[in-house]
Amino acid sequence: MDSINKTTALEILMQDAEKIYKLINSQKEHLCFANCPAFEDVVDTQMYGFSREVDYAVKLGIISKEEGHKILSDLESSLNAMYTNYFDQSKNDSADKGV
Repeated sequence: MDSINKTTALEILMQDAEKIYKLINSQKEHLCFANCPAFEDVVDTQMYGFSREVDYAVKLGIISKEEGHKILSDLESSLNAMYTNYFDQSKNDSADKGV
């Protein structure tokens, strides 16, 4: 079995994080996750799987525990910002309609 260097492993990890960012950002642009109930399940599954990847990378010494926490925290912050923006917009739309 060939040995994989830390740089390559970190690049792979960051590519997987980027896939989740793209998923979140596509929903930010369309704000359609309220109409797509599966979105939350998909994101939860992706985040869980990615957290396992990060945990494995920490155990292998590819990244530090702090780096892993930062990567996951950034993803979670992006997701929370999307939900906040959606609910703020929904609240404003309801106020504009007099609901």
